[in-house]
Parts: sequence; structure tokens; C-alpha cells
Amino acid sequence: MPILSPFKSTVLLLVLLLSSCKGQEGKKAAASENEEPALVPEITVAANRTQNYLPLLQDKRVAVVANQTSVIFQANGYTHLVDSLLSRQVDIKTVFAPEHGFRGKADAGELVKDGVDTKTSLPIVSLYGKNRKPSQEQLSDADVVLFDIQDVGVRFYTYIATLQLVMEACAEVGVPVIVLDRPNPNGHYVDGPSMLKEHTSFLGMTQIPLVYGLTIGEYAQMINEEKWLKADNKVDLTVIPLKNYTHASDYHLPIRPSPNLPNDTSITLYPSLGLFEGTHINAGRGTEFQFQRYGASFLDSTQYNFNYIPQPNFGSKHPKEKAKKCFGKDLAKSERMNAVSLKWILDAYKNCPDKSKFFRTNSFTKHAGTPLLQQQIEAGLSEAEIKATWSADLERFKKIREKYLMYD
Repeated sequence: MPILSPFKSTVLLLVLLLSSCKGQEGKKAAASENEEPALVPEITVAANRTQNYLPLLQDKRVAVVANQTSVIFQANGYTHLVDSLLSRQVDIKTVFAPEHGFRGKADAGELVKDGVDTKTSLPIVSLYGKNRKPSQEQLSDADVVLFDIQDVGVRFYTYIATLQLVMEACAEVGVPVIVLDRPNPNGHYVDGPSMLKEHTSFLGMTQIPLVYGLTIGEYAQMINEEKWLKADNKVDLTVIPLKNYTHASDYHLPIRPSPNLPNDTSITLYPSLGLFEGTHINAGRGTEFQFQRYGASFLDSTQYNFNYIPQPNFGSKHPKEKAKKCFGKDLAKSERMNAVSLKWILDAYKNCPDKSKFFRTNSFTKHAGTPLLQQQIEAGLSEAEIKATWSADLERFKKIREKYLMYD
């Protein structure tokens, strides 16, 4: 028999007292009040569903694309996927590391070097150094590539670019790819400007909206079936699905997916505040509240009652506005977002006395996926007016997206 908490014990005692006073009607009420609320089934990530993918790795030479988020969860913590596979005698030949490295410690944009993992002695091949796409030689001793990285569902977050280039390389040499799916914490909506083909870069490799509302497994299938790989190639792709996940799920990431996304608030604000990456405004790098605040020393200080001073720290050795008092806004108490918001970038632009100091045009165009957004902000359009120009592209994309949804 389960042990009741003091609170539940008190409630049960009151219910029994009421029941004895009110007879049969009271017993019905007691039964009703005693019912436990229905529990939402816990989401199971694909990495935990070992029975679904271990048979596909048996007697195979395996290359793994992984970082610090590639874990199998346990009751008392988690085990890294690579460590787990090695303990099961899976023949891992190579680990490919994305931006921020295999252990997730490099700055954004910092080159990651090849090396050897000190824990496992496995060779680490960087996909954020000299080459961002595995070479034929690097895939020569792999019979299958296993991809398992936590995404956050934003086009300029580079893990999906790594996924696409891995798929492309594997298609060219005939190596199958297995994607272990993980929840998208921003997977409950689709919004933002769509990328124009002429502005393709590592910050956007396909013509999708800023927030695309797909898990990384669903997105892999879209890449493959929409023939977005070079030469219209397709890779032999298997996606191991999540269990008990829906796109409405409010999923908490237990491991930060990169150094500057420390918590749920930063992740929900990232699609909106990430646009500041293409400006001279600091978006919290160099503080412990990355993507939960913004500011700059050159913004009109009379318009803000919040300020902070960025300093070099974990994940940001050289933050914008380093050691300067930045005037701006604190957004650390923001609720979960259901759309991209432009109000903060419009606010900062409005309160920038010297507009020439605001944009880093080339970078902003890559982040937005189009030069039009900067032009609209400079022209003084409202958020509603700007968003109206996204609607046709968003509707087109949503129709494509429907074909690849694996979850409600």
C-alpha cells in the first residue's frame, strides 16, 4: 500500500469524516475527491528506445554524430549515447562533432578542431572546422551513421545544417542514416520570415520559416523527400520515433543544447532574440541570462530602467559590448512563446540614436534569411505590417509540413 503524504493524509481524513456525516452521498463525494488526476505519459526520447535501433547496428561499423545532449535517460540521471553503445559492444569507428563540439563547450562560431575523446579514446571529427560535411574518406569505414542531437527548432540554429550535410554526404557514398528523434521545444508553432534561396548559408540551408515546427526526425524526412540534397539525391533514412510526444508538449530540456541556451526561457525567446545576433545589440551573452535580456551602451538610457555589464564567461569569450554598461530590457520572467515577436528588436531600433550603429547587415540577412526584414524595420513598419508579409510563405510551408508530421 503506498505511503500517503501528510497533505494527502489530511485530505483523506476530512473526506472520511464528511462521508460518515453525509451517508451514501458523502461516500460518492469521497470517491470523487479521492481520484488522482490523469497523468500525462512521460515523453520517451528515441535514444531510450534501444530495442528499436540496436538491431540496426548489429555487426555494423558505426559513425555517430553527437554532442553533450546525446544521452539515454535513467532514473538517476543519464548516460551518454556513445558510452552506452560501447558498453553494448557496438563497433563505433568515429564520432562527428557539430558546432560547440562533442562536449558542447566551444563558443558560437568558434572553430572546433579534430581530436580524440579523452574518455573513450574515439577519434573526434569536427563538422564545424575546416569541413562541415563529412568527406568520403571520413565515411569510408562506416556502414551506418547514427545521428542524435537535440535541436531547438530555429532555422539559424546550426544543428539542422549539420544534419543536412551529413545526409548529403551519406547519400553520395551510399551509407544509411539513422536519426534518433528528440522533442522540439519550439515545435508547437510555425512563424517568421522564410529564407530566400539566394541567401543560403550554414545559418539556413533550405527555404523554410524561421520557426518550422518539426522535430529533427520529421525535418530529416522533409529534407530527404523534398529532394533538398545535392543532385536531388536521397539517403537511405530511418527515423526512430519518440514515444508520448505531441507538438503541443511543453518539453523541458534537461541539458543545455549549447552554451548560451541555459534554460527553458532562453530557448523560448531564442527565435525572437536570436535576431539580435545580426545587430550590434547584446542579447545576454557574457551574462548568466543569455537570450533573456538585450541592451547596448549606445541605446537611449533614458528609455530603460534596466542595465547590465557583459563580461567574458562560459560560452562567450568575447561578448558584444564587453565591460560596458548596457541599457535595455530584462525578459527573464517571460512565459512560453507561441509566435516570433518583433517588438523587442523594433524597440531597440527605435531607441538607437545612431541607426547606423544598429545592423550588421550581412549577418542580419543570414539570420533573417532575407534582406527584406531589415528594410522593413528601417522603413518604420509595425510588427503587424511586417508579419502580414510572411503569411503567404507560411501557409505554403504548412501544407508541405503536414506531409511529414509524425506526431499530433
